[in-house]
Amino acid sequence: MRTMRDVKVGEDVVIKKLTGTGAVKRRLMDMGLTRGTQVHVRKVAPLGDPVEVTVRGYELSLRKADAEMIEIESAEG
Repeated sequence: MRTMRDVKVGEDVVIKKLTGTGAVKRRLMDMGLTRGTQVHVRKVAPLGDPVEVTVRGYELSLRKADAEMIEIESAEG
């Protein structure tokens, strides 16, 4: 399964599933990262950490460890 860590700059994806548990999953959901939400990848740092995305109209930076917990699919379907 593809995760948010695997996306390229400029790619649009849709969140399919959050695999985190407990407080980590709740924190991701509180930041607007919920199933079915479209996300645009703006930047990826040279070593892959962090990933800057646009979600629900605002910019968000995700740590590599958190990005691995977000399963995604292509925005086209």
